[in-house]
Amino acid sequence: MKTAKDYTLYELLAVNISKMFRDDDVGFTGLVTGDQTAVMASMVPLAAMSLAQHTHAPNMTVLLAGMLHNPDLSKLTTVPNSEFEPTSVDVDSEAMMLGFPAPWCVNRGDITVGFSSGAQIDAYGNMNSVCIGDHDHPKVRLVGAIFQTEHLALFGREIITMKLEKRKFVEKVDFVSAVGYPGGREGRAKLGLSGAGPEYVVTDKCIFSFHEVTGRMQLYSIHPGYTPEDIRNETGFAIENLYDAKETPAPTEEELYLLRNIIDPKGLLLPRSI
Repeated sequence: MKTAKDYTLYELLAVNISKMFRDDDVGFTGLVTGDQTAVMASMVPLAAMSLAQHTHAPNMTVLLAGMLHNPDLSKLTTVPNSEFEPTSVDVDSEAMMLGFPAPWCVNRGDITVGFSSGAQIDAYGNMNSVCIGDHDHPKVRLVGAIFQTEHLALFGREIITMKLEKRKFVEKVDFVSAVGYPGGREGRAKLGLSGAGPEYVVTDKCIFSFHEVTGRMQLYSIHPGYTPEDIRNETGFAIENLYDAKETPAPTEEELYLLRNIIDPKGLLLPRSI
């Protein structure tokens, strides 16, 4: 397949995330607020899951906010800002449930892949969406854990999407609202967490994965146009394999065609002006 030369960052991310899915996956994403965060944590994952359904994972189930099953993204005329606003119920989908998770049991691990984002993430994948600074006297009080705790504890695996900034990627989070790999993967197992935990951290400059034993974040790939120094300068902890990572593969012309003409013809999910 011919590699495309003209693509946006969001299209690059959607294509590479789509390759992280299996045909039997049940994927969940909520509706995140905030312009760029919403695109990274909700819109890009939705486009990626739909692309997987159109390519190698036709039997994958997409759960939007838990209540909309396999939404038809191509028919969107606007993107809902939250799960609870009226436009959410107007999204065409195979089924709509009033309660989550309906047929799927979170505690049983029926949700095989989910998406999270937060204000901080540390070297072992622990996340923080509660506060910056001391919990009792914080500098900033954040939105709270909401469903993030269950994501990383109970889902089959988690894909985290965040902008790469040193203030966000820290050696130790100020508050643990969702557990990654404290004490490595063995430490996670000792806590009795049934889910596999975070698998990838997808950012605007690179993709991270986690070491199979230590559970520490490591570089998986660097996006075209960025260098290892760019990654190091925006990461608040040491990365051992900084110079060993591959380049993030560019989208193919076929993948871009599917995204732009079949999945997101109006450009609502993946803004094309950047």
